[in-house]
Amino acid sequence: MSITKKITLETPIQGGKEEIAEIILRKPSAGDLRGIGLSALLQLDVIAISRVLPRISTPILTEAEIAKMDVVDFAQIGGEIAAFLLTKAERATYLSE
Repeated sequence: MSITKKITLETPIQGGKEEIAEIILRKPSAGDLRGIGLSALLQLDVIAISRVLPRISTPILTEAEIAKMDVVDFAQIGGEIAAFLLTKAERATYLSE
């Protein structure tokens, strides 16, 4: 079973002929993270997030679509990707604070 998270964008982006208002993120596998440093994702590095996002998003986002994304939405997505990398105990601690 794959873990997913639905993100509703505050500012929808134009994806080809359609407007993208929601993105579903799938918890990445180790293969999805090839060439990307885990510490970069945990630090919300823009380049790292931009590289992994098309690999785990539905719809699959292009580089141009990611570049047009509102910074608030991009930060929210980055936070969700980083949260996927936490253990259950770390998530529990984080949520209780």
